Amino acid sequence: MDSSFWLQRWESNSIGFHKSEANPALVKYFGELSLSKGSRVFVPLCGKTLDIAWLLSEGYRVTGAELVEMAIEQLFDQLGVEPKISRIGEVRLYSAQNIDIFVGNILDVSNKILGSIDAIYDRAALVALPEEMRHRYITHLIKITGRAPQLLVIYEYDQNLMEGPPFSVSEEEVNQHYSGSYDLSLMASTDVVGGLKGKCAAKENVWLLKKHQ
Repeated sequence: MDSSFWLQRWESNSIGFHKSEANPALVKYFGELSLSKGSRVFVPLCGKTLDIAWLLSEGYRVTGAELVEMAIEQLFDQLGVEPKISRIGEVRLYSAQNIDIFVGNILDVSNKILGSIDAIYDRAALVALPEEMRHRYITHLIKITGRAPQLLVIYEYDQNLMEGPPFSVSEEEVNQHYSGSYDLSLMASTDVVGGLKGKCAAKENVWLLKKHQ
């Protein structure tokens, strides 16, 4: 699960995780975060997801992080926008109106260079990481965003039946990682039509994470 794994996936166009439309869970449940227009939304491990175009069209500002530069070049091509590219520390920053994407290891993105974040949308980040990497990722994400509220979309299935990614993340693990920082609400749990990658039955679970009152 190092950088070469994901670079190879993009170079060979093995990107089944990239969807041809905005995620239905995003469209249906993002309003539960109660954000005002112009709020800044962080999308970790964003790739070239069309969810970003949807967020922009709804009047939000988007900040992302992605390991593979090719994905972000394709993202800006899709958006029809010419980015300004600069280097900040260990990462490169692709910027245009209302969008900033950091290219590099997300662990090299500090709260100082990230700036203020109003919410997190994680559809493909947590499930992209094996179990041994998830705790470090979550701890870092909470730290750099100041515990920003979050819409989290994950899969749950029998991990013995299929290798990830996407990996299975159980309700127990969600509680283990996030309950110390957030109030957790399971908004939806639906069967993945045809199974995950057509290999095994799975649930897509949509979680709303809000700061403790």
